[in-house]
Amino acid sequence: MSSRREAVRQALAASDGFRSAQDIYADMRAKGAKIGLTTVYRALQTLSENGEVDTLRTDDGESVYRACATDRHHHHLVCRRCGRTVEVEGPAVERWAENVGADHGFTEITHTVEVFGTCSACAARVAS
Repeated sequence: MSSRREAVRQALAASDGFRSAQDIYADMRAKGAKIGLTTVYRALQTLSENGEVDTLRTDDGESVYRACATDRHHHHLVCRRCGRTVEVEGPAVERWAENVGADHGFTEITHTVEVFGTCSACAARVAS
């Protein structure tokens, strides 16, 4: 499994932006890889659990993946049109999450925040 997981990791590293498991699978098969879709999903799950890939859910509820640019906790600003993604830090969000947890007696708080919008390049194309 580790060699297949490494192949999935490399496929993600060669990609720009977030990709679905089906897209990664199709790319790998087109390049001759002998890998099944289930194996791609399992590899992505493991890579995600290990913090090696970023995972987010699109507006449609689909999970998409990309190679992490940093190992620090971060959030994403994602263009709905082209998929361009910017990693952002959110100290106010971090404080808010901790405070909400504490207000309700929770500890060991974790969270994910994904912000979706339209990037300036896509907005300019629409305005033209």
